[in-house]
Amino acid sequence: MQSIQPIHQNIKDLTRTGLRAAVSALDQPAYRASQIHQWLFSHRAGNFDDITILSLALRRRLSSMYTVRTATLDEHREESDNGQDIPTTKFLVRMPDGQSVESVLIPSGDRITACISSQAGCPLKCSFCATGRMGFIRNLSPGEITDQVFLLNDFLAERYGEAKKITNLVFMGMGEPLLNMTNVLDAVLTLTDQHYRFSLPQRKITLSTVGLVPEIGILGDSSVKTKLAVSLHAAIQEKRESLMPVAHDYPLDELKRALSEYNRKTGQPVTLVYMLLDGINDSPEDARALVKFAKSLFCKINLIDYNAIVNIKFKPVYTGTRELFMRSLLDSGLQVTVRKSQGATIDAACGQLAAGERPHIP
Repeated sequence: MQSIQPIHQNIKDLTRTGLRAAVSALDQPAYRASQIHQWLFSHRAGNFDDITILSLALRRRLSSMYTVRTATLDEHREESDNGQDIPTTKFLVRMPDGQSVESVLIPSGDRITACISSQAGCPLKCSFCATGRMGFIRNLSPGEITDQVFLLNDFLAERYGEAKKITNLVFMGMGEPLLNMTNVLDAVLTLTDQHYRFSLPQRKITLSTVGLVPEIGILGDSSVKTKLAVSLHAAIQEKRESLMPVAHDYPLDELKRALSEYNRKTGQPVTLVYMLLDGINDSPEDARALVKFAKSLFCKINLIDYNAIVNIKFKPVYTGTRELFMRSLLDSGLQVTVRKSQGATIDAACGQLAAGERPHIP
């Protein structure tokens, strides 16, 4: 009978702390962890033999305990005629264990934004979101998060030339980033390391949250200086609870205090994302409630349209309704932008990502 060989852990799934523990267990100095990390995530080593800075003996020991595996692009879909040189493109990214998530490239003028996932599925069950209907499958590791960015950046270079690179990053794909904060922040540190081949300023990265009060506090205390976006979608408690069950645990008054404290600690604004839903949260009363919530915060408001999702019976608002809603906010002195939806025709817009679960493949 053939014995079943154990599957080695993917070393790219280890955090920096995990790498330090791994090299310590091999009686190696702590700086080896930084060397390995750099070769994996900057030089993009595909196996241990590529890490030539390490001795052959150490490479063999590492390969007997770990593997180096990388996510792959399964497929992509492009939005036709979006008025840009580069189309909005959605990717199905397959992780080494066979699980898939979706990521999106969004061009806008001189910017190319990568919208990436932090979880496979999502546990929060927001009523307007296709990802929430999937349920929660698992968190993504730091290596799986960074793989998405590297793969999308490679796609740009191969398709449109080396001059085309990701300029901005938003954690607005599948999942709630602050429920996977340790891995997300570790990935952010890798992606913003100025000594690495690919590096973004932290201020070019936005973390999005449904409003997890404790985690917002932790983020405000951290050394990470990314931007923060909060999916608000209603400033009336009962309405917000009906749209977002998490609002029951973190009501608006607690959320407002957390955001005010975040402002104080970081000196940075937050973006309040408000998806307008026809007949749900688009009335003059809703606008007044939003003004009351936002007035004392250091923030800007980003109005977005609802993007149709199969079997979810919301509708986008009429243009006139949106204009009246926005005018109420502007007249109150708030900073307001309207985000043009991109990728809706390929199910790549806000709330539409919903990759199916794939079987485990060693």
